[in-house]
Amino acid sequence: MSIVSVIRSTGSFLPDRILTNKELETMVDTTHEWIVQRTGIEERHIAGENEPTSFLAINAAKNALEDSGLNASEIDGVIVATTTPDQSFPSVAVKVQAALGMKPGPAFDVQAVCSGFIYALSVADSMIRSGAMNRIMVVGAEKMSSLLDWNDRTTCVLFGDGAGAVILEKSENEGQGILSTHLYADGRLNDLLYTDGGVSSTQTAGHIVMQGKEIFKNAVTLMADIVEEVLTKNNIKSEQIDWLVPHQANLRIITGTAEKLHMGMDRVVVTVNKHGNTSAASIPLALDTAVRQGKIKRGQLLLLEALGGGLTWGAALIRY
Repeated sequence: MSIVSVIRSTGSFLPDRILTNKELETMVDTTHEWIVQRTGIEERHIAGENEPTSFLAINAAKNALEDSGLNASEIDGVIVATTTPDQSFPSVAVKVQAALGMKPGPAFDVQAVCSGFIYALSVADSMIRSGAMNRIMVVGAEKMSSLLDWNDRTTCVLFGDGAGAVILEKSENEGQGILSTHLYADGRLNDLLYTDGGVSSTQTAGHIVMQGKEIFKNAVTLMADIVEEVLTKNNIKSEQIDWLVPHQANLRIITGTAEKLHMGMDRVVVTVNKHGNTSAASIPLALDTAVRQGKIKRGQLLLLEALGGGLTWGAALIRY
């Protein structure tokens, strides 16, 4: 029988500090009503000065490990999707590995911004299918607040901090687990969403710069295209998908994707109102939230999709 990778468990973590739209009204020229109307965001979590990305990732990974019933020694490797690492090196992944008390094995970060978790999931799936690994911890973790210009009302209202994790493991149950992953990037669209700094250019992290209207336009088109690709590749119809678990960037984009799928919003996982855009953390955060709320159940068919800076975009079809 062929080897497949299934999700053994999920976990997530959010910092305690909650920043509401009302608080943002006192910081920049904006209103709660405008933010909700344009994005659907009501509040977001903000990590403290002594809470780097690794702190968020480690706690999400611990929760996924606890949920799995496994020991850390039974996990072969760690992949962390992040665009906000604690340091230029070493990776956030090695810090997760050490904190969990895992044995030596592969540990590395993947950088595809908001699409990062889908990219990391695809890499982990390939490693398991190849027979190289039996179990892999896959984490999406971001401290996006560290990249914000808090005087820029067009970006500072959008992002939040957090982390989500899954443990993938080898299985021989065909038709289960990750059925397909689809990854894309188009570097020609780099200037639509980027940071104005970097290690080898300015020696600073920089701040997020975004052309919101262009991102929205591309997101609607590219998400519709990749969803159609997933359906065609797996020879299924949209009605067979139990849950859409989208990147939580903007409620209007999420709604538009659901409409393209002819899906009611009662089949869409939405956490953007409480979490904001947590980049690579948003899909695993939303997934764990829905699992723990009892919405997503074993055996259901899930469609995960995201678009981020690069531009990068991707999707995964999973039988949970």
